[in-house]
Amino acid sequence: MLRRRVLDLLKSFLVRETASPDAASELRIAAAALLLDAASMDDHIDEVERAAIEGILIRQFGLGPEQARQLIATASAAQAESTQLLRFTRVVKDTMPFEDREKLMEWLWEVVYADGIEHNLEANLMRRIAGLIYVDDKSSGAARKRVRRRLGLDS
Repeated sequence: MLRRRVLDLLKSFLVRETASPDAASELRIAAAALLLDAASMDDHIDEVERAAIEGILIRQFGLGPEQARQLIATASAAQAESTQLLRFTRVVKDTMPFEDREKLMEWLWEVVYADGIEHNLEANLMRRIAGLIYVDDKSSGAARKRVRRRLGLDS
């Protein structure tokens, strides 16, 4: 048992060390694709939602505006190749620590509330994403409340 645990820890360390640049790129694409999913639940992405996504990518990944737009284009192309959330949520679940997955839920809620309205389809998507990245309802709800407060949506 202890032997297996040590081997798993060693494997985890080695995988992180050797796959770092590609894994980071893949994670950024996955996060951007999920943000695009959140924005497009009402069948279109308006300018305020696109600006919210771009702002999140700039702040969270330290990108410049042009790099953020390129990441959005890359994520959009990746979305077109796959109609399933699982492709992107698996990357997030497998590479992000829990605390960062909670932050991702905040980013997603920020996009949902970019237009000031939470649609039923958006709420449904958020529950699905939270489940697929192993963020419990309580943590997702807390992230939602933080975003609503920050955006001044709770009167």
